[in-house]
Amino acid sequence: MELNKKKNISLLIAAAFLFVALFDGWPYGFFTMLRFVVFASSAYVAWMAYEVQKEKWVWIFGFLAVLFNPFIIIHLDREIWSVIDLIVGMFMIVSLFALKLDKPKTE
Repeated sequence: MELNKKKNISLLIAAAFLFVALFDGWPYGFFTMLRFVVFASSAYVAWMAYEVQKEKWVWIFGFLAVLFNPFIIIHLDREIWSVIDLIVGMFMIVSLFALKLDKPKTE
C-alpha cells in the first residue's frame, strides 16, 4: 500500500478517537485505548516522515507520540485534555492534506 494511504488511514483512525473522546460518559479504559491508538499512529507517521526525510514532521509527530504515550502518563485535568484532543484531532485532519510522503529525489 502506498505511504500516503497508510498515513491517511492511521491519522483518520487517531482523529476519530480524539473527536469521540470529546463526548462525556466514556469509561477510563477508553482513554487508555485512546492513548495507545494516538501514540501508535503518531509514532508510525513520525517513522514514515523520517523515511522520506521530512524532519519537521518527524519532530511534530514524535512530540505527539510522547504526549499521548500510554507508558509514562502525563497527568492533566480532563478540561485540558479535551482542548488537547480537539487541537490534535484538527491537526491530524489538516495533516492528511499538508503532509505528502513522497520519496526524496536522489541525485
